[in-house]
Amino acid sequence: MKKTVLDYALKIRLPLTLFVIAFSFVLTYYISRAERDGVGYSPDQPINYSHKLHAGKMAIDCQYCHIGVEKGRHALIPSVNICMNCHTVSRKDKSEIIKLTQYYEEGTPIPWKRIHKVPDYAFFNHSVHVNKGIECESCHGDIKEMDKVSQVRQFTMGACLECHRNAHDNLPYLEKVNKGPEHCWACHR
Repeated sequence: MKKTVLDYALKIRLPLTLFVIAFSFVLTYYISRAERDGVGYSPDQPINYSHKLHAGKMAIDCQYCHIGVEKGRHALIPSVNICMNCHTVSRKDKSEIIKLTQYYEEGTPIPWKRIHKVPDYAFFNHSVHVNKGIECESCHGDIKEMDKVSQVRQFTMGACLECHRNAHDNLPYLEKVNKGPEHCWACHR
């Protein structure tokens, strides 16, 4: 009797248990990928803003809206005042501009949802990259072709190190580019 119970446990239960554990791990790994690296994250925004129209068709420079990127660590999310520089006169009758005007008149900031985010434990300085001539598209993808922005590249340690180690391959548009720092304290401060 004991031998059949042991045989059943070794032949059926153990492999089945190991399979369920392995399958659960693999499934969890792939399902949580977007949460881990952000690729594909594309939240609905409070105002449907088209980068394809503004940055693409109208060729408005990223730094016009995302101010301070050449001087500071962060690329700031645009305030309603920046939008209203044009939209006090332009396309005022459109539904999204009417929403924008409401935020402006109420003095309420637009609750934009952040898309691109470096983990809190890592230090990243936009100004260093921008002032070296690295284009926004190198990390953020072809924003000029996106009606709705989504994260297209990983913001992981591996992705950053890949670019730092192979700067010539990853930034071919720059004639003189040095490798980026690879020591831990460059990002982990």
